[in-house]
Amino acid sequence: MKLPALKNPVKSPDQINRRDFFKSGAAMATVTLAPGVTLMAFGGEASGKPADPGTRWGLLIDVNKCSSDCTACVTACSDENGWKDTGNPETDAQWIRKVDLKDKETGFEVSLPVMCQHCENPPCVDVCPTGASMKRADGIVLVDKHACIGCRYCMMACPFKARSFVHEELHDQKAYAPRGRGTVESCTMCVHRVDRGDIPACVEACGKTGNGAMTFGDLNDPESEIAKLLATYQSTTLRDDLHVFPGVHYRNL
Repeated sequence: MKLPALKNPVKSPDQINRRDFFKSGAAMATVTLAPGVTLMAFGGEASGKPADPGTRWGLLIDVNKCSSDCTACVTACSDENGWKDTGNPETDAQWIRKVDLKDKETGFEVSLPVMCQHCENPPCVDVCPTGASMKRADGIVLVDKHACIGCRYCMMACPFKARSFVHEELHDQKAYAPRGRGTVESCTMCVHRVDRGDIPACVEACGKTGNGAMTFGDLNDPESEIAKLLATYQSTTLRDDLHVFPGVHYRNL
């Protein structure tokens, strides 16, 4: 007796195209999260409270207060989120890094931290084929490690070189900051802290040094400190010519 044709026949490897691959379980083969580590609800708190669409979280960084020999923000981010800088920039994770700039004509030098800029129109989200790169309703840009297939399109699309590919074996992960070998990661603006009412670890560390170069808050709230500073002093964003409208602003740059 002749069997009826299957509606969704299994395809051999040479028949699987790009679209089929992204839909298949094979797309998740590179994701290796630590036992017991699961993603928190990136749409809001673990309690299920949704992100507020009326809020736009952001940072203001005064480069005049940022010393080139200070890396407190980088150390704090590393300690808080469990990534390590071992001195190999080609393979190390870099959720935040210090960049030194020099004006060739005047010799003026500045040092500033650069991280995910949490854009209003994030290019990383536009090019992601699986929806792993996403922007919350409150403007925080994240990567869903369960959906990331490690294609690295987002890394190529990011004009700020703010994303890293996880090459190394992972140990002692933070439950609130899951990482996955074979996935892409970047600054989360310490979303787990923000959702419980705290400030990002980098901002806290910068304040403890006495420099106070970083201000965090709601850009949409005219009564917030960051909004008042932006309304009072001139600031700029990186690559404003691209019209991605970063949530990270720099003063005296």
